Amino acid sequence: MRVLRLTLLALAASAAWVQPAQAGLFEDDEARKAILELRGKVQANEDAAKQRAEQLNGLIQDQIQPLRRSLLDLNGQIDALRAEVAKLRGANEQLARDLADTQRKLTDQSQSVEARLKPLEPQKVSLDGREFQVTPDERNQYEAAIGLVRRGEFADAVAALNAFLKRFSASGYTDSVRFWLGNAQYGKRDYKDAIATFRAFINGNAEHPRAAEALLALANCQIELKDNKTARRSLEDLIKAYPATEAAQAAKERLHALK
Repeated sequence: MRVLRLTLLALAASAAWVQPAQAGLFEDDEARKAILELRGKVQANEDAAKQRAEQLNGLIQDQIQPLRRSLLDLNGQIDALRAEVAKLRGANEQLARDLADTQRKLTDQSQSVEARLKPLEPQKVSLDGREFQVTPDERNQYEAAIGLVRRGEFADAVAALNAFLKRFSASGYTDSVRFWLGNAQYGKRDYKDAIATFRAFINGNAEHPRAAEALLALANCQIELKDNKTARRSLEDLIKAYPATEAAQAAKERLHALK
């Protein structure tokens, strides 16, 4: 009995020790299982997050690629526009240089033409109390003919003055040319021609400043032709028409000489 009792006590003690140990083992398994489950969930979450991130990255890449291409195209267009602008700027600069050269050439040509035309432009002339326009050629020919008269080259002067009247029939010099033509004819002793010239001058220019001189020259031609009667009448007309002139004073002296 004693042995049996000792055996039962040993079994009881053994059972009491085994039960807590089994309970501890059970608790460790549950914890491990919970940890594994938690670790699995974390891994699953990480995998899901990674997958979602990859999906988002793919979507972003899908959206970025067209934008990159658009930016590349836009940069290409900008570069092309810059090149075109540079080309246009260069063309404009060249056009500006060409325009400046053209304007300079036109200015030079214009000045050259003006310099050539200036001698041909009409010039204002004041003669015998009147002003009128003449061409340089007209003025030169007139002055050349008058120069012949003043140098006493009367034959050449008559030819030059007649040529002037033929070429410049409407010239402002016409009256003066007729007056000097009469004087040249007188100097050449062509008294009849001189009388005709002076008569034409006086009849058409009674108010001309040289009309009195022309009438005196007419009387001198008549005196040279021994036509004293007609000369006396011309001198009397002169004194009556132009009493305050030097020609009238000379006419009085001639009248006295004719008596």
